[in-house]
Amino acid sequence: MTPLPTQPISPLDGRYRAAVAELGNTLSEAGLNKARVHVEVEWLVYLTEHSLLGGTPIDPEQVVALRAWAAEFGQAEIDELAETERVTQHDVKAVEYLVRARLESQGLGRLAELTHVCCTSEDINNLSYALTVKQAIADVWRPRFETVIAEIARQAELYRELPMMSRTHGQPATPTTLGKELAVFVHRLERQLNQIDDVEYLGKFSGATGTFAAHLAADPETDWAQVSQEFVEGLGLDWNPLTTQIESHDWQAELYTRIAHANRILHNLATDIWSYISIGYFRQIPVAGATGSSTMPHKVNPIRFENAEANLELSNAILDSLAATLVTSRWQRDLTDSSAQRNIGVGLGHSVLALDNIVKGLGQIDAAPEVLAADLDANWEVLGEAIQTVIRAEVTAGRSTISDPYAALKELTRGRRIGQADLIGFVEGLEIGDAAKQRLLALTPSTYIGDAVRLVDFLQR
Repeated sequence: MTPLPTQPISPLDGRYRAAVAELGNTLSEAGLNKARVHVEVEWLVYLTEHSLLGGTPIDPEQVVALRAWAAEFGQAEIDELAETERVTQHDVKAVEYLVRARLESQGLGRLAELTHVCCTSEDINNLSYALTVKQAIADVWRPRFETVIAEIARQAELYRELPMMSRTHGQPATPTTLGKELAVFVHRLERQLNQIDDVEYLGKFSGATGTFAAHLAADPETDWAQVSQEFVEGLGLDWNPLTTQIESHDWQAELYTRIAHANRILHNLATDIWSYISIGYFRQIPVAGATGSSTMPHKVNPIRFENAEANLELSNAILDSLAATLVTSRWQRDLTDSSAQRNIGVGLGHSVLALDNIVKGLGQIDAAPEVLAADLDANWEVLGEAIQTVIRAEVTAGRSTISDPYAALKELTRGRRIGQADLIGFVEGLEIGDAAKQRLLALTPSTYIGDAVRLVDFLQR
């Protein structure tokens, strides 16, 4: 058999590449190297600006040119790094050599020894990962997550007054509105988004074992902890003062755990919408040219929600693994985190793909009011809760002597389908006050929705 030309193994780099390609700007090997170059350049500029370790300020135009080179990191640098790493067998050392070469070509060779000075590889790596993950969340994942929330919120408002049969344990239960049920998901997702926004993106910059030993050996008069804090915060990160050789990755575990939690809420949304489609509460809008089944031409399958489920599960498998793995490092350093962190983009990529599918799926459904109304009309027994509660209140107020109203309603309704006439007959025979009786006689399954309509307003607070 003739082998195929080299093909991507991951569907994120193949079938679904267009949906997640933007993540490659930050969470690819090239994105990581671009961030490494940025950190190395900024450290060198910082040292020269503050005349540390023998450095003297660089001409401002040279600084602009150096930063522009780092910002424009592209294919030429990617290729050069790959060639250098084949020799060094060390990715960060290859970055150091790349920066040194740039200094030489820019006439700044005198500063070459300040490149990567006092740094362990992890000083560069942890800052680079923090920068790239922060940017990926801000530029790619978060906007898509907000789009999902906005679409669910739009439908919550659209359907806020549309009565719907609830189902607890899969059985008919006290009615609600479709809008209120969607608003529950909006509230849950917004809460998780707030917690994700609160995550600190921590960085360390303190040398081989986090003690500033080399720094002080070279310059014992400088407050290197203060320098480290100023440099890390200048990159837009939060400073971690107490670490081993590595930043402890607790912030990453917190972030991935919170995103995984958000994914699980979205999974719950996807399975609920799928189920509502299954019982006809939502109609699917056929997409022109699309095929639902290879053999059954009538079918319109809820594939967007099924795709989302699978990708959310894959995302969480990776994010959960990262959160568990990254918080442990043997003694002052081991390399378990190095391989693990290269899969951050895969974990977020599957989440991004799921978010896109959920948005598309939500845009291809409409509520079916007639189906919801028919379901409500077929389940008058759900008013049993209202009737027995009113009886209890009437007994307490001295307007009734009915004993054990719950048992009476249980006898009438449990496991039975009863209609409007059955309920009216039962209520008319009750020993309760006239006002309470009239309220119950006016009640229908479609109006027994409590404060569901107004509860949607809580999304605006």
